[in-house]
Amino acid sequence: MTAPLVVVHPDKQSVADSGAARLVTTLLDLQAAGREPHVSLTGGSLGSAIIASILEAPAHSAVDWSRVSVWWGDERYLPAGDADRNDTQNDAAGLDRLGLDAARVHRVAGPDASDSAEDSAQQYAAAVRGSGGDAFDVMILGVGPDGHVASLFPGHPAQLTTDAIAVAVHDSPKPPPDRVSLTFECLSRSDRVWFLVAGADKAQAVRDGVEGAGPERSSAAQVHGLRETVWLVDAESAADLATG
Repeated sequence: MTAPLVVVHPDKQSVADSGAARLVTTLLDLQAAGREPHVSLTGGSLGSAIIASILEAPAHSAVDWSRVSVWWGDERYLPAGDADRNDTQNDAAGLDRLGLDAARVHRVAGPDASDSAEDSAQQYAAAVRGSGGDAFDVMILGVGPDGHVASLFPGHPAQLTTDAIAVAVHDSPKPPPDRVSLTFECLSRSDRVWFLVAGADKAQAVRDGVEGAGPERSSAAQVHGLRETVWLVDAESAADLATG
């Protein structure tokens, strides 16, 4: 388990730009070493902002995107193309302009392609296993004001699922109620875990996550990278962190 590194930026756009630059550099290094990277993306406004920033990063065209596998830490259990899905929002931000191989873009099945959220979770887990070891090179996560990551909400029964790669989430405290999420165990089998957070409403969640609060208060605090755990935050969301 790696101790968290906190990098504070002046604003939300700077967080997105920093995350994009970090991702492009990491992918270039991994490909230079002969790896075909696996990256898990996140939803929300920052999840879309980092995609837009990648397209503006000068070195992004040096990445062989056709050899990058893309995943999501969670997905709303909605039909393909629904505007509330994370992958739809990422596509709209420019994901489909990076030159990815569609066969390497692993989307979570919705009700149009699975019998239930449980069936979708099983399909997604099988895809992760089949990719070569249920491990990720980079896991990008947003954090909610309540401290949730992916669709693992503090105090929710799905949060503490064990011995599984993915889990169906019902009665989510944030709509829509039905979702599919990677588990804590799977999220933490990532070499690099990067939390991207912005906004004054996230200040307590950032503090709880960085300081290691328990699962009843913070899901983010339960996830650590094998090589590094980095919090890329703006000044507002870092306001409650201890200094010095």
